[in-house]
Amino acid sequence: MADHLFCFGFGYTAEWLARMLLPQGWKIAGTAREADKRAAMEARGIAAYPFPLPDPAQALADVTHILSSVPPRDGHDPVLAAHGEAIAALPNLAWAGYLSTTGVYGDTGGAWVDEDSPLAPSTPSGKARVAAEAEWQGLNLPLHIFRLSGIYGPGRSAIDQLRAGTAKRIVKPGQIFNRIHVADIAQVLAASMAQPDPGAIYNLADDEPASSADVVLEASRLLGVEPPPEIPLEQAGLGPMGLAFYSETKRVRNDRIKRDLDIALACPTYREGLAACLTPSSAAGTQN
Repeated sequence: MADHLFCFGFGYTAEWLARMLLPQGWKIAGTAREADKRAAMEARGIAAYPFPLPDPAQALADVTHILSSVPPRDGHDPVLAAHGEAIAALPNLAWAGYLSTTGVYGDTGGAWVDEDSPLAPSTPSGKARVAAEAEWQGLNLPLHIFRLSGIYGPGRSAIDQLRAGTAKRIVKPGQIFNRIHVADIAQVLAASMAQPDPGAIYNLADDEPASSADVVLEASRLLGVEPPPEIPLEQAGLGPMGLAFYSETKRVRNDRIKRDLDIALACPTYREGLAACLTPSSAAGTQN
């Protein structure tokens, strides 16, 4: 049977994965809320559907791989709430992937965490992700959970914020976190699909946790512009979500993706990642 990937939430990450898989002959489908986004997907040969699916049996027929990047809503996973039974009944499903977050580990005061670390979320979004992971694990699926650090890449980086005049160099002493370039997310997902290990959990993180201020400073250097002034967190005017993000600090180990999936990160630190955002094709040869 031909490989057939269905993406619930065909967004930034799924787009990069599709660019990698389409040239390999994969059949790809997914959901998008906006009609113009669905039209653009169809124009590229990607079957597009609204969510919830009007006809799950038709949309999911012959699907062999499922990826969900849809965040929890009202304490539950909306994909499983709408289509959990249909997904669990798929006869040819070889791989399922759920994109979670390293926020499930909570605040460790800068200590390292790995996939076996206890889940101790301290924010509402982190707690919702723990619940969603459990919902997915409750189904009899060939499930793989990917806990993502801060996602960035072309169009979504400090480079773009500086160009748009929206970058802030926010300073909170001791606060650091990992990131992951979208090209590396795509290569990890593709590697997992090629080597299914149902039940596996993977941290997707770079090799060097750093402060957001350091990242903005490096982006300014690459662009040859004066960096924005440092702003104490208390004066940054962040909303509840932004403040919740800055309430946690941790270092995330990525040994498992390297050991089990033979991953060599295209962007092992934010330095390579930001440089790749200036020349996107350098992040991964298939991502032009």
